[in-house]
Amino acid sequence: MAGPGGANPLVVVENVDKWFGDLHVLRSIDLTVDAGEVVVVIGPSGSGKSTLCRCINRLEPIDGGRILVDGVPLPEEGRALARLRADVAMVFQSFNLFAHKTVLQNVTLGPIKARGIPKAEARERAMALLERVGIADKAARYPAEISGGQQQRAAIARALAMDPKVMLFDEPTSALDPEMIKEVLDVMVELAAEGTTMLVVSHEMGFARSVARRVVFMDDGAVVEVAPPSEFFSNPRTPRAQEFLSKVLAH
Repeated sequence: MAGPGGANPLVVVENVDKWFGDLHVLRSIDLTVDAGEVVVVIGPSGSGKSTLCRCINRLEPIDGGRILVDGVPLPEEGRALARLRADVAMVFQSFNLFAHKTVLQNVTLGPIKARGIPKAEARERAMALLERVGIADKAARYPAEISGGQQQRAAIARALAMDPKVMLFDEPTSALDPEMIKEVLDVMVELAAEGTTMLVVSHEMGFARSVARRVVFMDDGAVVEVAPPSEFFSNPRTPRAQEFLSKVLAH
């Protein structure tokens, strides 16, 4: 199955269903993400965006269909699943840093434990990544000692330290104060410019408009519309997308 650009997609979601009890949260989802592509998923709260993200790195099992990463179906459990988690890095809205470890320890833990990288090498690479996201001076601090924006940038560095094939971002700015949102989005804009493959669930319409190659609009557990941002924001095809944009762009 070729992606939108004719390339071989890195992530393929085929006819995926997910239920929570009686609630059908993902309804026959089809989606591809090409290598080097930035796809931004938008839609109202409760539309299934975060669940889709969590299914792609198997934090949630699916109830139908299949998901492939780099041509390989998602493993059920065990070592293969651990390898997948290393290849599909996730940045959460709540940072999820280990509170009892320093910023540097948070970033080096995965490469040392999951990738078997020697400590000195992991530390050197971690410092380079912290420099890249602008918080190298916070390496010895604990998460509680730095701002939310800095914690999220540390979480991005931690994800990058695994040298993943694809990065998933689940509402990475929604827990941040307004002045901290830009510092995190700036890092994400840089990653996109460097060709990082990214699937981003976000309410940040400016980011979607300027950075996404494609915008995916979800509502009620289904993909309603997929289009390049220039097309989607200027001329949404479906009434539901038109209604959504008229509300979010009015503010």
